[in-house]
Amino acid sequence: MRFTSEQRFDDGVLEREFTLGEIPGTLWTPGSAGSSGAKPVPLILMAHNNGLPKGEARLVARARHSAAYGYAVATIDAPGCGDRPRSAADDQARADLRRAMQAGEPVDEIFESFIGPLVENAVPEWRTTLDALLSLPEIGGPVGYSGWTAVGIRLAVVEPRIAAAGFFAGGYVPIAQREEARQLTVPLLFLLQWDDEGNPRERALDLFDAFGSKEKTLHANLGGHVGTPWFEVEDGDRFFGRHLK
Repeated sequence: MRFTSEQRFDDGVLEREFTLGEIPGTLWTPGSAGSSGAKPVPLILMAHNNGLPKGEARLVARARHSAAYGYAVATIDAPGCGDRPRSAADDQARADLRRAMQAGEPVDEIFESFIGPLVENAVPEWRTTLDALLSLPEIGGPVGYSGWTAVGIRLAVVEPRIAAAGFFAGGYVPIAQREEARQLTVPLLFLLQWDDEGNPRERALDLFDAFGSKEKTLHANLGGHVGTPWFEVEDGDRFFGRHLK
């Protein structure tokens, strides 16, 4: 892992850009992290939805808030996301998916062919990133995951170091991850926007019902995909506080 830039904010949070092989990422740590006598801080892996860059404003705001709350927070641009190279087939699949959703046409076949490979390619890179992050002296376990549901399900099932997870949306999740949801055992916070134009409510509720976790909480708020109230960020930090601190 090589750090390429850093910026210290007024609240003490340190933001560092890094590269790990071909993986670009960002790490935020609280002001106390790494200081003399300070204990290693718990880690949250924060993943954006498919295709969005790691510098997306809503993700950065969430990450900085959680870092100020006392966590190390990391995100990466997984294959095909952000500034990572995309194939012509990927771009065509994105365009086909947007067109079909806008037209109200069935999207399951397009979605499976597009999102399934993204998940398969992203999870190994998240695990590689986790290995590198936990080698830093200022970061320790436990580890939480927050964000993209499809990636989070696979990661929480295959990665024993994930101790708690927060998922968002979940109306469209590949069949493989819907089946894996039953294997999930970690404490779970699931956020649902009731009027999300891109994630059918009933599918998201069915997915919540399928999660195998004994401790799972559903928060539903009125509004569209980007209308999640800010207090859910604060509630999320308290959720992770119960399981990571």
